[in-house]
Amino acid sequence: MKNLAAENTNTSLLTLNELLEAVCGSVVGNFDSSLFSFKSVVTDSRRVVPGSLFVPLIGEFQDGHKYIPQALEKGASVVFVARCAFEKSSEEFKKLAENNPKTAFILVENTLYALQKAAGRYVEKFPDLIRVSVTGSSGKTTTKEIAASVLSEKYNVVCNKGNLNSETGLPLSCFEIRSENQVALLEMGMNREGEIGELAETFKPQFCAITNIGTAHIGKLGSRQKIAEEKKKIFNFLKEDGTAVIPESDDFSDFLAKGVKGKIVFYGKNVKNNGIEFLSDDGIDGTSFKLDGETVHLAIPGSYNYLNALAAVELGRALGLSSRQIKNGIEKVKPLNGRSRILKGKYKILEDCYNANPDSMEKALEFAGSIKFSGKKIFVLGSMLELGQESCEAHKKAGLEAVEGGADMIVFVGKDMLSGFECAKNCGQRAENLRLEYFEHSDEDSIRKIAEIIKKFAVEGDFILLKASHGIALERLVPLLNGGGTENA
Repeated sequence: MKNLAAENTNTSLLTLNELLEAVCGSVVGNFDSSLFSFKSVVTDSRRVVPGSLFVPLIGEFQDGHKYIPQALEKGASVVFVARCAFEKSSEEFKKLAENNPKTAFILVENTLYALQKAAGRYVEKFPDLIRVSVTGSSGKTTTKEIAASVLSEKYNVVCNKGNLNSETGLPLSCFEIRSENQVALLEMGMNREGEIGELAETFKPQFCAITNIGTAHIGKLGSRQKIAEEKKKIFNFLKEDGTAVIPESDDFSDFLAKGVKGKIVFYGKNVKNNGIEFLSDDGIDGTSFKLDGETVHLAIPGSYNYLNALAAVELGRALGLSSRQIKNGIEKVKPLNGRSRILKGKYKILEDCYNANPDSMEKALEFAGSIKFSGKKIFVLGSMLELGQESCEAHKKAGLEAVEGGADMIVFVGKDMLSGFECAKNCGQRAENLRLEYFEHSDEDSIRKIAEIIKKFAVEGDFILLKASHGIALERLVPLLNGGGTENA
């Protein structure tokens, strides 16, 4: 088998000894340590390039070890091997090591935890790096992006690409840090109990913000209390000179603040004497407010995004930015694809379909209902996934909130949204003049039919809200309705 592993250079992200010590690993076979080097880290064999460390993960349905040959063909210079996989096929792995003498095969107990430990050791190589993290049930990616724009007014900032914030995404993001970076801003997501604690141990943030404690993943953790306990672990490694930024209006704010080392800063609309004054909700054009006398305009619509901006303000203040720097950073922010993005074309479309949970659904419907608008309002609502036993009640509530939001037509999409559709139909007089549609699936044919129904009902200039979990893929409606549209500046 041909191996394209790069020759050793002095640019390896970790030395062999550093890596072995971090992951409690051992080398398989008689590898020449003078050849050791890796310049990138991947968990997907398709992303391997010459000089990559390939980490084969073991999941419920997949075992990444079977892709090691492909990784070697593409030039992986280091490969982790889980002890359980090695014990099953030790001769096969020894032969792979023998046939690929320029690749270091490192035996570890658990490849996921080895990835995290290796990332943690890599972060330690930058003692002067300022480490900042954001988590929360919703709004964390938007908050991270606003904070990144703000902090970039003073610092060289590196942050997660997209939402690489998981048990694998965050450690992979750690390996993107370079010596020129002064701040690493990493978002932390959660799909299971214990995950935030693991990520905090890997990155050890010094400045942290929590957006809210909601119901995202409540089907896996069981209660908001459990979610709060897990999110609070972002503060586990905070020291006295660090800062915890906490939402003042969240009913778990006192719990989040209790016992936290370092400075605690509360943010929110009702916080007094913080130099922030709300000016106006500018509807689909965003929000205006004053910061220490400076007028600031946030282009992302919705009061919930104003709160995300306030969290970013406090992170900026904690890291020594001036009010003018914070203002400039906020005013450079544009919405991310799928997150509260206004698209102007034949229709005004609010595309907010990257993620959905009961909290973000409620906020989106509250915003859509609050905007003053002379034309029709059309809501297209897709299923909120991963809610477990809470799903039926959550979708019923969404159906009721949609009816109360002043829509002229509501289209419900997805099996889970059937309960929302049924609830809306039973709203009596409030739903009498409201057109209701339901589609069980979100396949291509259904998406085309939804677009056709909307175009027959709507006229130019009408407002359309698209809100759903990413798996429903409602963003496919945008080119069918607006031909792509133009993003609001």
